[in-house]
Amino acid sequence: MTFAAVVLAGGAGRRLGGAVKPLLAVEGTALLSRVLAASAAARPLIVVGPDQLRPLLPEGVALTREQPPGGGPVAAIRAGLELVPPGTSTVAILAADLPFLTPGTLSTLRSALDAGEFDVAVLLDAAGRRQNLLACWHVGALRAALSLTRSAAVRDLLAQVRVAPVVLESGQLPPWFDCDTPEELAEARRLAS
Repeated sequence: MTFAAVVLAGGAGRRLGGAVKPLLAVEGTALLSRVLAASAAARPLIVVGPDQLRPLLPEGVALTREQPPGGGPVAAIRAGLELVPPGTSTVAILAADLPFLTPGTLSTLRSALDAGEFDVAVLLDAAGRRQNLLACWHVGALRAALSLTRSAAVRDLLAQVRVAPVVLESGQLPPWFDCDTPEELAEARRLAS
C-alpha cells in the first residue's frame, strides 16, 4: 500500500543558535537527507521548510512552506497536506531532525495504524512519551482534526482522535532521537559512530 510523507523542516533552530537544523549532519549526511532516505518509499514525499533546503531534495520531492513562515507544526502539517493527492489513505508526519529513522520504523507505524480502529499511530520513546512528529495518520482523520483545531500544537490534534501508541523492540538506535540542542546533536554523532 502506498503512503505519503510530510517532513516538517521549518523550525527556527533557536536552541542551536539559529542554525538551519535540517542541514546539520550526522556521519556526513544532513539530518533532512537521512529522514528523506528513510521515507523514500512515500508517494508523494513532501518537505515543508525554507527554500535553502531545495539543494538537498532528491528529484520528485516537493517543497512547500507553511503560512505564515514559522507558524508552527500544525501550520506546516496543513501546508504539506495540501499537496497530498485525493485518494491517498495514509500519511506519515515526520520531524526533519530524526537521524535514526528507518524504513522499518515507518512500516511498523503503518502496520499499527492498520491493525485496529485507529486514526493515527504514534511512536513512543523509551520513557513512554508520544513522539507527535513520528506518526502515521489516516488522511481523512488528519484532515478532520485539522478542521477542528486553531491550536499550533500537534498534541491538540491528537486529543481529538483515536491513537495507537507504538513501542519498538529494543536493540536499535532510537528512531525518536531528535537533535534540538548542540548536546543532542553531539550525542547523535556519538551514537552513529
